[in-house]
Amino acid sequence: MGIPSELRDILLPNKKGVFVASPAEERKILRTKQCTSEGVRAGFKAASIACVASAVPTLTAVRVIPWAKANLNYTAQALIISAASIAAYFITADKTILECARKNAQLEDALRHKQQ
Repeated sequence: MGIPSELRDILLPNKKGVFVASPAEERKILRTKQCTSEGVRAGFKAASIACVASAVPTLTAVRVIPWAKANLNYTAQALIISAASIAAYFITADKTILECARKNAQLEDALRHKQQ
């Protein structure tokens, strides 16, 4: 059971507006998309490195250390590895996107001062 399509169309704003974006807005949207994709790429690289960096000691510990062998089942091992990977992804992606946004803001300020 969901919202009827007629009611949904009334409640949700239309995706297509009557306004046409200016070239400055188009550039801003393009830079935003580039920042996002750059953040995703950097996050994926960091997550891949973190996955290997956490998997090797975790799997080694489970085979060598008696406490880990007794207490860390497959689910615990997977949680340790995935937690490190997820944290690395989000931290790196966030930092990369914020850095790119700062550069874009400085660029906008420079363009604004140049036009005046």
